[in-house]
Amino acid sequence: MTSAVTARLDDPLVHGPKVRYRDSHRLIDIACWALAIFGVYLIHYDFVLTPLQVVMVLGLIVITGSAQWLFGWGFFLYRRRFSTGSFDEIRALWKSGLAAGAILLVTGIITGYFMDHPAAIGIIVIPAAMTMMFGIRYGERRRRLARAHPDTNAERTLIIGAGEVATRLIQQLVATSGTKYWPIGMVDDSPEKCNVQVHHVQVLGTLADLRQLVPKTRAQVIAIAIAYPPRGLVREIQHLADELDVVVKVIPSLVELFETGVQTTDLRDVSIYDLLGRAPVETNVEEIAGYLTGARVLVTGAGGSIGSVLCQHISRFQPGELIMVDRDETGLQHTQLAVSGNGLLSTKETVLTDIRDADAVRRIFENYQPEVVFHAAALKHLPMLERFPEEGWKTNVLGTLNVLEAAAAVNVQRFVNISTDKAANPTSQLGYSKRAAEKLTAWVGQQTGNEGYLSVRFGNVIGSRGSMLPTFTSLIEQGGPVTVTHPEVTRYFMTVVEACQLVLQAGGIGSSGEVMILDMGEPVRILDVAKRMISLSGKDIDIVFTGLREGEKLHEQLTADTEAILSSAHPLISRTRIEPLPVTELNYLNPTAKVQSQS
Repeated sequence: MTSAVTARLDDPLVHGPKVRYRDSHRLIDIACWALAIFGVYLIHYDFVLTPLQVVMVLGLIVITGSAQWLFGWGFFLYRRRFSTGSFDEIRALWKSGLAAGAILLVTGIITGYFMDHPAAIGIIVIPAAMTMMFGIRYGERRRRLARAHPDTNAERTLIIGAGEVATRLIQQLVATSGTKYWPIGMVDDSPEKCNVQVHHVQVLGTLADLRQLVPKTRAQVIAIAIAYPPRGLVREIQHLADELDVVVKVIPSLVELFETGVQTTDLRDVSIYDLLGRAPVETNVEEIAGYLTGARVLVTGAGGSIGSVLCQHISRFQPGELIMVDRDETGLQHTQLAVSGNGLLSTKETVLTDIRDADAVRRIFENYQPEVVFHAAALKHLPMLERFPEEGWKTNVLGTLNVLEAAAAVNVQRFVNISTDKAANPTSQLGYSKRAAEKLTAWVGQQTGNEGYLSVRFGNVIGSRGSMLPTFTSLIEQGGPVTVTHPEVTRYFMTVVEACQLVLQAGGIGSSGEVMILDMGEPVRILDVAKRMISLSGKDIDIVFTGLREGEKLHEQLTADTEAILSSAHPLISRTRIEPLPVTELNYLNPTAKVQSQS
C-alpha cells in the first residue's frame, strides 16, 4: 500500500516529473538572497564595510532568508508540488520572492539599515536575488533535459492529443533517460492546438492526416494521450494502425494511476475494454443520496454481476440497511466480501432464498421492511431460455411478480426493475419474459399509487458472468475456434460500473409506469470484437460462424416500434411509458403465450 501511494505521488500527472528538492532548493534560495544583499552592499560602499554594517547586512540576510523559507512553504514552492523550472514553480517562486523582498524593504526602512539610499539598494537586491533563483532553476532544467536521451531501441512515437495529459507525458518521456518511447510529434483536431509545441515536439496535423503522418515521420508507435478517449476513436486508430503495421499504446487510466502505482509513461497495449468502454458517467450525487442515504435497501440477485456492483455502489451512499438477497451462496459471499470486507455470511445483511418461493419472499419483506428495492435477479441466457422457456417464465415473470407483491404489501416506495434491450420488440423467450416483467412493474406501481415503480433497460454488460468477453477469452485460451453467430451481428455494450451508476441515477429520476433507457452508445459488431481479441492474444485462431440462434436478433433495439422516447433529467438516460399488464391477464402456466407481453 505504501509503495503504491509513493508511486502515485511521484507520478507526473499529479505534480510533474520526479525531482530531488527541497532542502537543497531552500538553501540555494537563501544563498541567493545572501549573495545579492552582501554583493549590493559591498558595491554600494566600495567594498569597505564597517563592523556595524556587516552586522546589519547579516541581520537582513537572516530576516529575508527566513521570509523566503516561510513564504516558499506557504506558496508550495518547497512541497514537491511543481517540477523544476515549470511555469507553476516559477509562479510560486515569483510570489514568494516578492513577498520576501517586501519584508526586506520594510525591515530596512523601519530600522534605517539602508541608510543613505534604501530604495535604490532594495530595488537592486530584489531583482538580483530573483534572477539568480530563476537562473539556477532554468539551468537545472536545461541540464536535466540535455542529459535525457532515448534508449538506442526507443520507438518513434506519435502522440494523439495535445492537451494537459499529452504535455505531461511528453515532459516525462523527454526527461527520462533511456525511455522506450521517443515523442516525435503530436496529432490533435483542435484548431487552437495547431501551433502547440512541447519540448520541441509540435503538433503535426489532425487525425485526418494520421495516415500520411505515420510513414512520413517513420513512426513505430501511436500513443493515445487522452484521459478518456471515445471508444469510436480508439477503434478508428486501431484499425488504421493495423493497416500501417504500427503499434497503438494508451496511457494508464486515472484509476490505475491512483490505485496501482503505475506511472503515466507506463504505456500499455490497447485492451478490449478500451475498444468497448467509454468515459466515466457523471451522476447527480444529491439525487441518488436523496433516496438511498439512511434508507433500508434490498437488492435481489445480489450475487450476480450487476447485483454485486449495485450493492457496492449503494453502500457508498450509507443506506440505513443493505439487504442482499440471492439463491447463490457463493455469489453472496463474493458480494459481502466486496461490500463489507468479509465473507462470513453470518450477518443479517445476506439472505439466501429463491424469488420463485412467494412465501419466502413475503417473509423476507415482512422481516426487513425495505423502503427501496433493486430487482436484479433473473435468468438471462437466451439459448437456455429458448430450450427451457418455463424456467425463464418462473423466474423472470412469476419471480418478479412475487417480489413486486411482497414490496407492495410492505409499502416499498421505490422499486427499480432491471430489464434488458431484448424486451424491446421481443423475439425470444428472454425478451418476452423481461417485457412482461416491465409491464407487471408498471401495473403494481399503478395499483399502489407509489410513484417510484419503474424499470431500467440496457444492453450487454462487458465482462459479466457468462457474457461474450469471458466466453471469447476462454475459447482463445483453449486455442479456438472462436464462434460468432453471424458476420454482421451487432450488440450494445457498456461496463458494469457505468450500467450500475446509471441504474442508481435512473432510480432517482424515474416514475411509475416508466421504462428508463440507458444510452448505450453505438452498437458494436461482434466479429470486430472477436478479431480484436484474437489479435491482442497474438495467436492464430479461426473464427467459425454458427448462424443466429432461435429467437436471436441480428441487431438489438433499445426501444420498441410503438414506444415514444422522451428525454429525462440526465443526458444519458431517456424514458418511455409502458402499458401495465394486470395480474388477471397474466397467463401463469403458459410461457409460450407471448401475446400478453408483446404489446
